[in-house]
Amino acid sequence: MEFEPIGWVRSTRRTPGLRGHNWDGETASIELDAARFEPAALRGLDSFSHLEVLFFFDQLDPGLIETGSRRPAGRDDWPEVGIFAQRFSHRPNRLGVSRCAIRTVSGLTVHVAGLDAIDRTPVLDIKPWVAEQGPRGDVRQPAWSSELMAGYWTGHPA
Repeated sequence: MEFEPIGWVRSTRRTPGLRGHNWDGETASIELDAARFEPAALRGLDSFSHLEVLFFFDQLDPGLIETGSRRPAGRDDWPEVGIFAQRFSHRPNRLGVSRCAIRTVSGLTVHVAGLDAIDRTPVLDIKPWVAEQGPRGDVRQPAWSSELMAGYWTGHPA
């Protein structure tokens, strides 16, 4: 399989980090590749409130990829769980998925809020988020996951 980025993240967040995320405090946009796309590719996107973004963790050292299990955030008080039972960035194919709010669309740029990807991250695809594609039925998750995500967007634990 070969993928070519459709564009790149432009963000005030320049480096990855595991602590104190505060992604809501960052300014971000997605710029489409002008050699491949025209503004018509984004026509109508501004009628949606949210966007789903598929991106590649290109700045992650492949030697740090996890394929087994680990304790999330290295915390001994949380259970050891497999890489596919968590959203850790050190994934086998280094793929990230994020859902963010669309602020504006201008030319080849989508200005967003709440995108948890760093500057210069290659974007593989974007799709408008539609409610009917969200989870059906009750959603459940372990307590450690909720605790881990507390403060992820704001930088302040709940």
